[in-house]
Amino acid sequence: MAGGKKVAVVMGSISDEVVMKKASNVLKEFKVDYEVNVLSAHRMPDRTREFAINAKSNGIEVIIAGAGKAAHLPGFIASHTTVPVIGVPIKSSGLNGLDSLFSIAQMPSGVPVACMSIDGAENAALMAIQILALKYDDMAKKIEGYKAKMTK
Repeated sequence: MAGGKKVAVVMGSISDEVVMKKASNVLKEFKVDYEVNVLSAHRMPDRTREFAINAKSNGIEVIIAGAGKAAHLPGFIASHTTVPVIGVPIKSSGLNGLDSLFSIAQMPSGVPVACMSIDGAENAALMAIQILALKYDDMAKKIEGYKAKMTK
């Protein structure tokens, strides 16, 4: 895995793993160093806050946070860090994920969270790679190659 590049994939519950595994798979394919955490803004706010506060000093450069229902996790993390946060709304309720989508997309001014489509973990990983590509030439080459291959 590439040294110095690190993405954190965070999910609000182990049940979100089915969706968030798609992000991990893409990161693995691009050989991006990543970690996976199960954290909850509601069930373990202190641990989640500690993760967010220490993310940058722990070498995290992009955070992908997936959550369902109230989907407070991406915004909670974003409120405690300057590391870019990409939110993945997860379809996990009778509202077909719209509740999660609105929770992530409607962040207040000053606390930005990039919002993917419902269950859009794969695109979240690709967005994280594009963010890394701004800093790392090897990532830029990989994402350019990926897009060229898609064109064919």
